[in-house]
Amino acid sequence: STKQGNQTQVTEILLLGFSHGRPFLFLLFLATYLVTLLGNSAILALALLDPHLHNPMYFFLSHLSWLDICYSTVTVPKILADSLRPRAAISYGGCLAQTFFLMSCAGAECALLAVMAYDRYAAIVHPLHYAHAMPRAACWAMAAGCWLWGVLDSAAHTLLASRLSFCRAVRLQHLFCDVPPLLGAACGNTRLSEAALHAASVFVGFGPFLLVLGSYLRILAAVLAVPAAAGRRKAFSTCSAHLLVVTLYFVTANLNYNRLGTDSSPLADAVVSASFCIVTPALNPLIYSLRNQEVQAALRRVLCWRWGSRGCGADVGLHPKGGGMVEP
Repeated sequence: STKQGNQTQVTEILLLGFSHGRPFLFLLFLATYLVTLLGNSAILALALLDPHLHNPMYFFLSHLSWLDICYSTVTVPKILADSLRPRAAISYGGCLAQTFFLMSCAGAECALLAVMAYDRYAAIVHPLHYAHAMPRAACWAMAAGCWLWGVLDSAAHTLLASRLSFCRAVRLQHLFCDVPPLLGAACGNTRLSEAALHAASVFVGFGPFLLVLGSYLRILAAVLAVPAAAGRRKAFSTCSAHLLVVTLYFVTANLNYNRLGTDSSPLADAVVSASFCIVTPALNPLIYSLRNQEVQAALRRVLCWRWGSRGCGADVGLHPKGGGMVEP
């Protein structure tokens, strides 16, 4: 770092989240990263290979899995490398790049979870019009809109972060770069960046959450009106996995980006951030695979098709040739 007046021109940022427990953290994050890669890659492969999953629900789920892989890859490989070094640091440009890609994924996932809730609403509340409400072109447009939403939101925050002033060497009590720890280390006026962060929490975070909540209230009313218990169980099984993912994500995201000005300890901040962008991406595929019978059946079909039909019932035969999106 070089000084100019009372400000410091930052070239390097120290990451002090590794003050204790380096071997343990290395093993923990390595195991979590492997679970994230394997679990989400399995979801992607199943959505691609099994024609039974060629419908909007699993189209959006595959985008969620890709987002989760991106989330972890933005942070975890650098964390693993830093845990093996005596001094954990990142360049100023690398810090801004990490912040940009991390917040792009965060904004995109907020929007995608809202789109997935709308998809379930259309499928359950208006099943006869579902094919017209969710054609392939509309699914691609909504997915592209989610990614664009995240990129535009992140670009604004990263631009504001690049204009922060620092009065000394930047030391973040954190495992990776993100906007809240950068604001905590900055000197001078940070009100604009803080206001942008709180505004994004409302429009990028809370807005999609309200859409999810509204969709599921309508779904609940429709499901309770279904006379057949089997139909209610199937609808609740599909929706409960998504609701659990939504709850985990929005709770940890809210804790991560709305703790400015609190007296929380650096350890608590690091735990919240790690839960938000490292642990949650590993849990999502487990939640969908363990609670979703369609995913389990697709896995059996793909394994039977790949390794032969011995021990496979006729009901799990996979026809590898299949087409576009069909009704669920």
